[in-house]
Amino acid sequence: MSTEMKPTNGHGRGAAREPALVVLQLSGGNDFMNTVIPYGDGRYYDNRPNTGIAEDRLLEIDNAIGLHPAMAPIKDMYDDGKVAIVQGIGYPNPDRSHFRSMDIWHTAEPTKFSSEGWLGRTIREIDPDRRNVVTGVSFGQGLPRAMVAPGTPVVAVAQLEGYGLLTTLPGNRQRKAVATFERMYAPEETSEASMILNHLGQTGQYALEGAALLRSAPEGYTSSVEYADEQLAQSLRGIAQVHLAGLGTRIFYANIGGFDVHALENKVQPDLWRKVSRAVTDFFADLREHGAADNVTMMVFSEFGRRIRDNGGGTDHGSGGGALLIGERVRGGLYGQYPSLDPDEQLDGDLRFNNDFRSLYSSILDQWMNISPAPIVNGTFEQFEGMLDRPAAA
Repeated sequence: MSTEMKPTNGHGRGAAREPALVVLQLSGGNDFMNTVIPYGDGRYYDNRPNTGIAEDRLLEIDNAIGLHPAMAPIKDMYDDGKVAIVQGIGYPNPDRSHFRSMDIWHTAEPTKFSSEGWLGRTIREIDPDRRNVVTGVSFGQGLPRAMVAPGTPVVAVAQLEGYGLLTTLPGNRQRKAVATFERMYAPEETSEASMILNHLGQTGQYALEGAALLRSAPEGYTSSVEYADEQLAQSLRGIAQVHLAGLGTRIFYANIGGFDVHALENKVQPDLWRKVSRAVTDFFADLREHGAADNVTMMVFSEFGRRIRDNGGGTDHGSGGGALLIGERVRGGLYGQYPSLDPDEQLDGDLRFNNDFRSLYSSILDQWMNISPAPIVNGTFEQFEGMLDRPAAA
């Protein structure tokens, strides 16, 4: 394993020009029907007598579709042609379990279990020699399954400021503790029986190297953008800092929970979308202020949609959700057909998906990251043609 502890892209502070991807997970199963609202179909209001969004409140896209009123900042970006809305996205034989459905999205394997995440495979493809331990960085608690691949370094950060090992210890004690940690996790010859310990050792060593690199990211960072004092906003602020530091990070991950709206949906979902909309638009405003937005694209997804009919105060687990793609190089608009609300075309009371989520992954990998998608998404899937314009090579 390389112990090189400097950026590998040669650009220094001020983001590298290689395309970067930010993945934002909406955990809990976002209600797509109340996010991208088919208000032109009267069956929407027939099925949503308690949770439906009134036509005079939603943000019209056309005479059939509108966005949730809490998404006004994202709607402005949509009007500027920088948001693609993928309608009716999902996978065959949908699973209403949060854990299994998210596992499918993370591994791109709907029919079997996998130890590798699709972004972990992507990171390995970008940096096969593991020269840069911060090619992939996740902000939040824990490491998402999507970024895991054996032997592939990924760093997980809860908060960028103060990130590192044992940073609360006095200087001399900290140096001794870190030296002990280094000895504990130093690579060594291993037998088959000690593979697990070796994996832990690699993980610890990656953490050491990642801490040394990421600790420098906030240095010299200034911005007129005032991010909200909320978990997602601060995660995206951290992503902006790492991107602007030019450390060669190509894959970022962030997460916001709370979308499992079985009750109080008309209170909970608007608050969540206000947080998401402000955090996302502040993030891109920050990058634009620094001339660094041109090579960043964000994918926003959730593990599934909700049932077509509300349950009185909320909605239950369903299918046929949607995803957003946001960025300067995104060719905005509506992609795919909205799933039918016709009872004869539903899937047992759910929206029937029209587009396989691996088609979206394939489009991003090929059109944006310049990576062959088939080995990463486990097959060949039709892409959304012309969805992205890759930035000019550095």
